Amino acid sequence: MKILSDLLAVILFFLTYTVTKDMIAATAVALVVGVLQAAFTYWKFKKLDTMQWVGLVLIVVFGGATILLKDPRFIMWKPTVLFWIGALVLLFSHLAGKNGLKATMGKELELSDTVWNNLTYAWIAFLVFMGIANWFVFTHFESHWVNYKMFGSTGLMFAFFIAQGIYLGKHLPKEN
Repeated sequence: MKILSDLLAVILFFLTYTVTKDMIAATAVALVVGVLQAAFTYWKFKKLDTMQWVGLVLIVVFGGATILLKDPRFIMWKPTVLFWIGALVLLFSHLAGKNGLKATMGKELELSDTVWNNLTYAWIAFLVFMGIANWFVFTHFESHWVNYKMFGSTGLMFAFFIAQGIYLGKHLPKEN
């Protein structure tokens, strides 16, 4: 359910752009939805996770710059920056001796430190790759970026989640 909630802003951004062909209007929709989602989450749970705060700040800053300056390149940079911040957070927490993934998901999954480390490395590499891919698409194929954002980026994320699930399935403790 959380994934669908996270995709709501992307879906509404895509639909608005598809109907209007106006990146500024689509960005305004994503900005409003992103702020409303964060406000609702904060109201319901009395907190936002670190990456939710980062996402909120990025949509306000990059979305706001896109709207105020009427330049779609700002919103196109947002996913790259978000992916790279995520990779840096995981890398620095790992280097500091605290596995960020284990801290986030360790209550639900019982895994060895080796498996947590491998997952962390995979996430770091994937997030760096996703940032580069987003940058490459919007700098070389700007007119196709919205479709990439909706289908390519989302598809790559789902493929990564499936691969991660297969990997985890091999390392989860077997029940009696």
